This record gives sequence, structure tokens and C-alpha cells, in this order.
Amino acid sequence: MYEYAIAWEWLSFAVRWLHVITAIAWIGSSFYFIALDLGLVKRDHLPVGAYGEEWQVHGGGFYHIQKYLVAPATMPEHLTWFKWESYATWLSGFAMLCIVYYGGADLFLIDRHVLDISSTTAILISLASLAIGWIFYDLLCKSPLGKNTWTLMGILYVALVAMAWGYTQVFSGRAAFLHLGAFTATIMSANVFFIIMPNQRIVVADLIAGRTPDPKYGAIAKQRSLHNNYLTLPVIFFMLSNHYPLAFATAFNWVIAALVFLMGVTIRHWFNTTHARKGRPTWTWIVTLILFIIIMWLSTVPKVLTGGETAQVAPAFERFAANAHFPPCAIRSRHAVPCAMRRNRSMKASCARRRAWCWKTTPR
Repeated sequence: MYEYAIAWEWLSFAVRWLHVITAIAWIGSSFYFIALDLGLVKRDHLPVGAYGEEWQVHGGGFYHIQKYLVAPATMPEHLTWFKWESYATWLSGFAMLCIVYYGGADLFLIDRHVLDISSTTAILISLASLAIGWIFYDLLCKSPLGKNTWTLMGILYVALVAMAWGYTQVFSGRAAFLHLGAFTATIMSANVFFIIMPNQRIVVADLIAGRTPDPKYGAIAKQRSLHNNYLTLPVIFFMLSNHYPLAFATAFNWVIAALVFLMGVTIRHWFNTTHARKGRPTWTWIVTLILFIIIMWLSTVPKVLTGGETAQVAPAFERFAANAHFPPCAIRSRHAVPCAMRRNRSMKASCARRRAWCWKTTPR
């Protein structure tokens, strides 16, 4: 049993590391191409069909890059595709979801102060939410509302806030934030798999067949890429949030999540505007700072807004609180703060498997 627990922990560590590596590759390439696209310059000497060009210097060499808005006149001899970064990130992230939250559902996924459900029910809700979320988003993009990019993004924001609230009514705070990140990342990766890559294959097939590609495929792919651009930073926040109970273990966690999405927009707007050489909108950082201060306030003042501060031990951990081997944990703030259990020799194997934590939570 002890060897199994150790092997499981190393599996979790290895998959987590893989997820971080692939996420860096995906986010890095995504940010680079967004910056490149926004920095393109139109010049008279460009080849027919070329939209713009960019000169860059890196690593001791110069790069001359040209973009064709639809496609070049002939198919290039060598073409590099950017897709596996996205796929590998999603697959490794889903593997982490299975290992940590499905494998340890009673500890990490379910909070019976929030909703008393079985592990199987919680896992099915998790899987269904990811699939239904993508279907809803895709249908929304293909509807008449999808013709206006900013209206569509506004509706998407409302949907994300609704999901944030919904997840916090079903799962533990930690799992709710993780699922919000997984929900958003599923939309982003599905955009690559179901929309962007198939559209690019259609364009390539037209070039090979000697046909003129339809510009609509590039326009659709660009819209989905824009959505991914603005969703990236909130996803990173939610994926890191499990290390910070101050963010997720509060009655106002769904409000915090809503503000995080806005922070992602303001930060990316600064980068996008700067890369497009349209100035440096300093106001975006001021707004971001104000939003972050509001988040800090929401995470530390539940008594002011709810009128209560009595803390309880979650049902899953009552047996630990009653065990003489574990002295009472001091409550260091008014909301959920993890208190590491002291391990004795008889608990060594189970602690290695479960990473035993004692959670103090306020009633919701």
C-alpha cells in the first residue's frame, strides 16, 4: 500500500510537470504569434497576397516574416504546423484532473458543506460541464451573434461568470476554480482542434488542388484565436489557484473569478495595443491593480459582508479533528485556511497518498 501511494504521488508529479511544460510551449507560441500579427507592417513592395511583414532580431540573427491574409499563390515546400502544444496541454491537464480530483474526489472534489453528492455524481457533473460548455460556446459562435466579435465576447463573459457561480454551488472552492480553468481551457483547445486546424487544412487542400482558398476560413480561425488570446491569463490564474486558499476558499470566490476574467482582458489589452504600435495604455494597469485590490478585500473580509465568522470542520475531516493524534488547528483567518496535519507513523501511508489536509471552512 505504501509503495502504491508513493508511485501515485510520483505519477501526479510527472503529469503535472508535463502539463506545465506543454502549457509553456502553447502559451508562448500563442503570445508570440499574436504579437507578430499585431506588429505586421504593410509595405508597397510586398508580394501579391501578402498582408504585411515584420523584421525581428533574436539570438544573434535577423528574421524576415511575411503574412498572407488568405494564402500564398503556391503551396510552400515546407510548412510548420502549431497544434500539438495545444493538444498536449489539454491532454496532460485532463490527466491531472483524473489523478487528483477524480482519484481523490472525497478529498478534493466534493465539499459536503456545499453539496452532499457521491463521488460518481460529482465526476459525471464535471465531465458533462466540460463537454456542454464547448457545445454551447461553439453554437454561440456560429449563431448570428457570432458575427459581432465584441458582443460575442461580452456574452461569453456572462456565461463564464455563470459557470463560476455554478461550480461553487457544486464543488469545493479549490475544485470549482480548477474546473473553471479546465472549462475555459477546453474551449481554447477545442477551438484549435475543431475550428482553427480544420480551416487551415481546407486552405492547404485548396492550394494543392490549384483552387483559390475562401477567405472566410481564415476569418473564422482568427476570431477563435482572438478569444483564446483573452482567455489565456485567467486560465493560468485558475490553474495556480489551488496553491492559494485566499482566492478560492471564501463565500465570494465566484465574484473573485469574475474579476479575474476582467483582469485578463485588461492585461492582454495593454500587450495587444503595445504590439500593434498604438501606444501604451497605462490605464489598463491601473484598472488591473484596482481589480486585484478588490479581490484581496473580498478574500479577507467575509465577516463584514456576511455578518458571520464561525468556522466548522468539513464533514470529510471530522474524523481527523476527533483523533487524539491531531491537535486542534489554529484558525489563522476568517475563511478557509489549510492546516497541515501532523503525521505519525501509523498514518504514514495514507498521508502520502492523500496529502492529508485539515480544512477550516465558513458556512455557506
